[in-house]
Amino acid sequence: MSTKYQAQGFSLVELLLALAIGCGLTGVLLQAMLAESSNGQRLGRLLRERVVARRTLELVRGDLLQAQRLADPAVLPPACNLAGRTLVLHLATAAGPISYSLGNPAEPIWRGRVLMRCGPAYGLHGELGSGAAQNRVVLDALASSDGFRADPADDGVLQLQLQQSWPDGGKLRSSLPVALLSGA
Repeated sequence: MSTKYQAQGFSLVELLLALAIGCGLTGVLLQAMLAESSNGQRLGRLLRERVVARRTLELVRGDLLQAQRLADPAVLPPACNLAGRTLVLHLATAAGPISYSLGNPAEPIWRGRVLMRCGPAYGLHGELGSGAAQNRVVLDALASSDGFRADPADDGVLQLQLQQSWPDGGKLRSSLPVALLSGA
C-alpha cells in the first residue's frame, strides 16, 4: 500500500512574503508613532510659549496700571541704554520711567529678537521698587517687524500685541486690551 504524503503548512515563498508585509506594516506604524510624538512635542512647546507670552502681556499690563501716563522719550529719557533697540512703549511712573524696547539681544542665548524691559524692579509684594533701573529680557523669539506693539484704540484702550516665530515655522500671536487711565 502506498500512502500519499501531502505537506501541510506554508511554503518558504509564502513565509517570506508574510514577513515582508509584516515588516512594511511595522515600519509604517513606527513612522506614524514618531510623527505623532513630534506633533505632541510641538504642541507642548506651543502651549508653554503661550503661557509665557500671556505672562509677558500681564507684566506690561501691570506696568501700565501703575503708570501715571505714557511718556515722551524726548521729555523723560529711558533709564537704560537702548543699545540700538526700538522703543515700543515708554511709561512714566512714580518710581521712575519704564521702557519696553524691541531689538536684537546682547547675548546669543536668546532666540531671535527680544522684548526688553528697563525700569525699577518689583518688590516682594508686587509694588515697584525705588532702586536703580534694571534692563532685562522679557521675551524672545519675536517676529522681526512687529514682534510687540502697543496700539491705542479710540475708546481709551491700549491693545498689546505679541508675535513670535521660530525657525521651524511655528508662529504665535497673543493680544491683550488694557484700559488706559485718564492721565495716560
